[in-house]
Parts: sequence; C-alpha cells; structure tokens
Amino acid sequence: MLATLRSNWLSVRASYWFYPALFALGGLLLALVLVHLDRIGASRWLSETNWIIPARPEGANNILTVLSGSMIGVASTVFSITIAAVAYASGTYGPRLLTNFMEDKGNQLSLATFIGTFVYAITVLRAVRSQDEAAVGAVPPAAMSSAGFVPQLSLLVAFAMMIVAVAVLVYFLHHIPASIRINTVLQNIGERLLREIDGRFEECGDRDPPVRPLPSGTPVPASESGYVRLIEFTTLVELARKHELLLALKVRPGDFVYPGVPLVLAGERQLPDHLARSVREAFAIGGSRTSEQDLEFSIDELVEIALRALSPGINDPFTAITAIHWLGAATAEIGRRRLDMEKWNRGDPDCPVFPPTSDFAHFLQRGFVAARNAVASNRLTALVALDALATAARQVLGSHRRRLLVREAGMLADLAITMLPDPDADEIRRRHAAILAELDEAA
Repeated sequence: MLATLRSNWLSVRASYWFYPALFALGGLLLALVLVHLDRIGASRWLSETNWIIPARPEGANNILTVLSGSMIGVASTVFSITIAAVAYASGTYGPRLLTNFMEDKGNQLSLATFIGTFVYAITVLRAVRSQDEAAVGAVPPAAMSSAGFVPQLSLLVAFAMMIVAVAVLVYFLHHIPASIRINTVLQNIGERLLREIDGRFEECGDRDPPVRPLPSGTPVPASESGYVRLIEFTTLVELARKHELLLALKVRPGDFVYPGVPLVLAGERQLPDHLARSVREAFAIGGSRTSEQDLEFSIDELVEIALRALSPGINDPFTAITAIHWLGAATAEIGRRRLDMEKWNRGDPDCPVFPPTSDFAHFLQRGFVAARNAVASNRLTALVALDALATAARQVLGSHRRRLLVREAGMLADLAITMLPDPDADEIRRRHAAILAELDEAA
C-alpha cells in the first residue's frame, strides 16, 4: 500500500494541475482572510498613513479587473508555450523525456502563480462596494466610509502579487528556452542520476553484491499490467522476517509485468491469500517508469539521446559526446560505491530478501555496452568514449571493475576499427594503445 501511495504522490507531483490547484486554494483563503480583516476595520491604519493613497471603489474595481483578466490571459499563454516546448522536446530528444519536462517545477510554479493571483483578484473584487451598496448594509459600520467599502489591505497585497507575477513571467520566458537546450536536458538527467547513485549506494568501496544461490519456491504473480515503479523493500523484509520466509525478487524497478509474471519466489510453501496480497502491495505498478528507484531509467535516457543523435537522420555527434560525458561520470561514480550495501538492507548478509543482482557489470551493460555500436560508427564519439572509459578506469575502486572497463574499451576500439575508414581506424588504434599503456603504468 505504501508503494502505491508513493507512486501516486510522484504522479501528482509530475502533473500540471497539483500546484495550480494548491495555489488557487491558497489565493482564495488569503483573499477571504484579508477581506475579513478589512471588514472588521483591522486595516484602518492604512488609510491614515501618508505614503499610501487610499483607493476608491471605481479605481479598486479597475485595478482588480485588469489584474484578474491579465492573469488568466498570461496563464493561458504560459500553458500554450509549455505544451509547445514539451512537444518539441519529446519529438527531438525522445518521448521518454516527456516526464522530465512534466516534473519541471519552474513550469509548474509559474502557471500556479498566475492561477493563484487570478483567483485572489476575483475573490477580492467581489468584496468591493460602492457608496450606494455600502449604504444598504452590505458592509459593516466598522468598515464603512463616505466612499463605500474598499478592502485597502487586500488591494495592497493584490498589487504586490502583481509585481511578483511580472517577475515570474520574466523568469518563465527565460526558463523555457533554457530548459529545452540539449545541454541543459543532459545536465538535468546526469545530475539526477548522480544524486540517485549517492542516495541508493551510500558507502564507498569495491564490493559487488555476492553471488548467492537464490531460494526456489512458490511464485507470487503480478495481478496487473505495467511497469514496476516502486518496491517497498523494508515492507518485504518485515513480512519475510515475521513469517519466516525467504523472498527472491524476480523483477527490479523498471521491469514490465503482467498477470501471471512472478514478482517474487516465496519459499517452498503456498502463501495464504492475505500474505500474497501483502507481498503484491509492496510493488507499485503503473503505466510508465520513474527514476525514483530505477537507476537504469536515467542511464537509458542518456543512451537514448546518444543513439538518436548518432542516427543517420540527425547526425549530431556533439550531442552524443555530451551524453557520453555524463555517462562516464555516472559509471565512475557507480564504480566507487559498495553495490552490495543499499539503504534498505545495509549489507546485511542474513537479509531474507534477495533482489536481482545489480553489480558493476550490470550498470556498464546498460550504459556503454548498449551504446557501443552507435558510438563506434563515428570517429569523434569513439575517441571520446575511449577517453571516458579510461578516465572511469582510473577512478573506480577494485581491479575487477577496472578490468571490465578496459575490456569494454578494447571491444569498442575493435568495433570502431572495423567500421571506420583507415585513417580514422589508425587514430583509434593509437588512442587505444596509449590508454592501455597509461593504465598499465598507473597500475
């Protein structure tokens, strides 16, 4: 159940309705509170100050009408620009990157600011009363004046919100073109991937998950179709220890399942229905992948951008080079972490939950190995990839990880030599030989 709630919360935060709805409610409540303060005379001191000129009903009506009309117009324009930017980015960089732009807090909060200001202005506008309306008892005596009722404090706050909205509009007009630049897109993906690595594998070291014989047992199949978005590992550990089970996970976050596909193998005995249901509830399944627990999702995004950039229809090796740089940084970071110790198990050798093996070779396979064929087809990207692998090999901990990187560099060089013309192939040979000599000397 917690996994489903967390998954739903991630979906809500990635939507364009949550923050606008929240700001609209906040604008409504703020307007009601401030109008009430004006009605009971708590803001009378504003009319007695020399540096604020009190507004009259007609002027207040004009200000609030213009403010509310302009805010809803700007909100519509902002939404249209955002949709156009999202459509361009998803078509250019790949549809899987649509989630990145949907989760962009700059776009969400900009739209929310205009919606909240609109609701606030409309709510305050309905409280403004002319002299004739005030005279018939629509306004309490404490707030009455010869000019009618104008909520001066509410109007002052509306003016301040207008200034904030103008500043947000300027920010938005800068943010949109900056956010769809490919370097910015890759930077956001790369930095998110590095944060996820740091959050999942907190300890430095060179140990990979141990190869343990997985317990066989009765499968607990999925009951719905979709991608595994989240797994509540702590819940599975508690269930396993409480009922003396060994749970061998057959899927990891990001895998696609459907009814009948086993999620876990749960010991030799058949699980009761309520216990099997509790195990299933630890898996949140949805229609798309998320980066919350799925490191492979961010790696796949970098690989996808590199592959699309190197396709014959686009032929943009410099975008692929930037993706390779971030992929190299992530590979080096993973190579410095203890992959046998995650936050949920703390490296406990007696943990009753056995996740699928995610060793260094697995992450290397999802990254550089997946992009090898396309990278080897271009001289520039092949040279940059060789340098990235060599740099990572110098930084990773453990000789076995270094050997994997050196072997991948060799396979990349061999493939590039067969795919490129002789002058480029000779340069690949020289660069690979220089890298091997440097790594041997450093070792």
